[in-house]
Amino acid sequence: MNPQTDFMLQAQAPDDYRSGFIALIGRPNVGKSTLLNKLVGEKVAITSPVAQTTRNRLRAILTTAESQMVLVDTPGIHKPHHLLGERLVHSARSAIGEVDLVLLLLEGCERPGRGDAFIVNLLRQQSLPVLVALNKWDLVAADHQDQAAASYDELLAETHWPVHRCSAISGEGCPELSVAMAEQLPLGPQLYPPDMVTDQPERVLLGELIREQVLLHTREEVPHSVAVTIDRVEDIPPKGKNPGRTAVLATVLVERKSQKGILIGKGGAMLKTIGQGARLQMQTLIDGSVYLELFVKVVPDWRSKPHRLAELGYGGGDF
Repeated sequence: MNPQTDFMLQAQAPDDYRSGFIALIGRPNVGKSTLLNKLVGEKVAITSPVAQTTRNRLRAILTTAESQMVLVDTPGIHKPHHLLGERLVHSARSAIGEVDLVLLLLEGCERPGRGDAFIVNLLRQQSLPVLVALNKWDLVAADHQDQAAASYDELLAETHWPVHRCSAISGEGCPELSVAMAEQLPLGPQLYPPDMVTDQPERVLLGELIREQVLLHTREEVPHSVAVTIDRVEDIPPKGKNPGRTAVLATVLVERKSQKGILIGKGGAMLKTIGQGARLQMQTLIDGSVYLELFVKVVPDWRSKPHRLAELGYGGGDF
């Protein structure tokens, strides 16, 4: 019997305790990952201004005295342009049928578009309960809020889904949204230990922290062509005056030599900047000193090659 099973048998919860899985669904760059981090209170998902940042169906866990919510951060639903994009959209759409509740994120500071209408129609075909979050509401000027709300009332006219206004950045409306989500979940026990905030393997999280720095620091032609593999993680024990630390060796994959040049930068400056930023985030994650070594490798057209996608964990199933 594994520790997770032991926990589920031993965990005690009130008779009215609620638990379940909640999928965060929306277009790219509507703030799903940022909202997930805000709700959990810790950085679990990477974020960036670049659309289509999320690639994995990452699960974060929010435990309260009344409920345990397993939040599933999904890739943004968009029109794919390569095999990787097709698999990301498939992953997001398939998540809808595997959860207890859908949280539909819409960009409250912008008028709804065809992408939003497509997702609303998709969700209307399901029997699951849906909550709507108008995110980035803090960016809507006070004298335009009624107009902004009306545009989404029209989009959602035939759904009768509850609508919550919130900001993943400021936290406005997030406590109320958490309560509303919990109320929609079925009665059930805690599914994970109460101090657990994600069930993702450490190597996945380390790779994502490196990719986040690439997204933040490189030009537009690079981010979507990048993947990261963690080649080795090794704990180095203290020796003499040298404290113990964790050594991480990782490879950043790109599709073209020109992208490799951009990632490395003049005299290695860009790769150094990426490594420094990732290392600081890693030290927070593992609560200890980290030595990080990065390599860059060109793998032509990896996003369109099934065997490469499988090697990188984008095999077409749940990822």
